[in-house]
Amino acid sequence: MIRRILSVKLLFVILVVNSETYGVSGSRTGAEPLVFKPEEIAAFAKQVEKAVAARGARVFIVGRQGTPPEQLPEGIRYTHTGFGVYSKITLKDGRVIPGYAMYNLYQRPDDPGASHLVVDYPVDFFAGVYELKAGIIIPKPKLQQRLLDIITSDTYRALHNPRYSIISNPFNSSYQNCTEHTLDVINAGIYQTDNIRKLKQTATAYYTPQPVKVSPFKLMFGSIFSQEVSVSDHSGPVTTSTFTTIKQYLEKYGLADSVLTITPENGS
Repeated sequence: MIRRILSVKLLFVILVVNSETYGVSGSRTGAEPLVFKPEEIAAFAKQVEKAVAARGARVFIVGRQGTPPEQLPEGIRYTHTGFGVYSKITLKDGRVIPGYAMYNLYQRPDDPGASHLVVDYPVDFFAGVYELKAGIIIPKPKLQQRLLDIITSDTYRALHNPRYSIISNPFNSSYQNCTEHTLDVINAGIYQTDNIRKLKQTATAYYTPQPVKVSPFKLMFGSIFSQEVSVSDHSGPVTTSTFTTIKQYLEKYGLADSVLTITPENGS
């Protein structure tokens, strides 16, 4: 009996330490830089801003890598997705400058099974990343305008479901992660509706999610021990929304103007 208890405790520790393995879209804010110096993160954030500004982006979709690459499940490249919106930003000294604000769904730090909507800035968005790499989708101008209208309205908040699961099913509204919220906002812009039932029907008909290639054993015990992992909203193979599958979705239907992968080396 003692050996069994110790085994269960050890499994719990392993799952907690490796919780980002399930973190297909793990979204946390306030992270301290783990790998890169603050000045490196600031320089990279500015590089991203310049790259999208050079392409005239008013709204763009961005993914970051907040988990060591070797811990990511097969097919997963980014662990958090949000929107960048061209804005007028007020500095601490009162000056107003142009720049990009980042619109995110983040896990609550005191309750990883819940989320909230947060507006921050590129330097905050890339804090704590394991790789200086950004996936960028710049939608077609007409879709950018529709997204801007939604993001600056009550609809953006109405599409938020605070019940968080890292591997939420994008085809129902039981749970939501950052990328599913991004997908819901995109579809609200495309189809000009905030009816969540219609949005889920549309996603089921036209969107192909990412299979989560993690063993059922890990998924089952991750669900038991972690508030942020749930498989109760999946009736078959576990799939979830990712930055890459959103990119493929927008490309398939001709709604992406530009798709970029930005690193310090490629300069754009």
